[in-house]
Amino acid sequence: MRAAGEAEISELLAGRPTRRRGPGSGDLLGVGVLVAVVGHFAAPGLLSSPALLAWSTVFVAVCLQALPFLALGVLLSAAISTLVPASFFTWVLPRHPALAVPVAGAAGVVLPGCECASVPVAGSLVGRGVPQAAALAFLLAAPAINPVVLVATAVAFPGQPELVGARFAASLLVAVLMGWLWTAFARPGWLRVPRVPAPDPSGNRGDAFRRAVQHDLVHAGGFLVVGGLTAATLNTLVPRTWLETVAGSAVLSVLVLAALAVVLAICSEADAFVAASLTSFSLTSRLVFLVVGPAVDVKLIALQVGTFGRGFALRFAPATLLVAVAVALGVGEVLL
Repeated sequence: MRAAGEAEISELLAGRPTRRRGPGSGDLLGVGVLVAVVGHFAAPGLLSSPALLAWSTVFVAVCLQALPFLALGVLLSAAISTLVPASFFTWVLPRHPALAVPVAGAAGVVLPGCECASVPVAGSLVGRGVPQAAALAFLLAAPAINPVVLVATAVAFPGQPELVGARFAASLLVAVLMGWLWTAFARPGWLRVPRVPAPDPSGNRGDAFRRAVQHDLVHAGGFLVVGGLTAATLNTLVPRTWLETVAGSAVLSVLVLAALAVVLAICSEADAFVAASLTSFSLTSRLVFLVVGPAVDVKLIALQVGTFGRGFALRFAPATLLVAVAVALGVGEVLL
């Protein structure tokens, strides 16, 4: 399944048509969201149990709040992957890798994209000759510091602009540090350079854009639903005393939210709404959740294995997790 998804992304980047697929998990999850929303608003009597009513309220609220930002992020990501030529990056980046890393990281502000598309886009850049460290810095920064994510974070945490600034600073610092670490310590063969197919001159960019939007929206929407389900479950089924016990421990709360960020794999345009619902946890521990999620999670690891090789993912993902947690804690101590 993962190989098929990567082949489809490669075809999108090359402007070639993709195969039609039948209904997948994303379609079924979309139906589930529709049923939950209709049931919550149109037939509240079906949710007679107070616990079930509270669960559906949290779930619907998380999904509806995040959906506009998710849709906007998917549109921007599809535009980058299908309309922006790779030669643009080789033209604007400095030749020296150490200088190219911060420039590529900062490019995430003006060239946003969700993490679902960041790995194949980075693979396309590496295949076209962009320095590996710069492509990896862009991979980490673009899903975390783009305007859509920052606005979504501000909406999810009203009256707390310091959290938005902390997320921006920590995420950009993680991207730059990982790029510099790769420049300093990477060895030949650690990263498998992807093969970039030649563009199809007869390809229709409009059709490629439409297919990219459909692909990213189904996948990202499915992960949003999983995150909403988990947030609702944590808030209604997990005993409040247990959450307060975990949240009351500075070390345990950070470890638990970092692990949740890796496992849940929520799209970065939507993760702030899930973090905002975890009101028992401190702002610093929730900052860890917001910084770790777009940098390393299970779907990113799977994509990294398929794009850059198993050896790369086994080295890059754990190092990114450690750097993300450490940087988020440091920035949280200073800004929160």
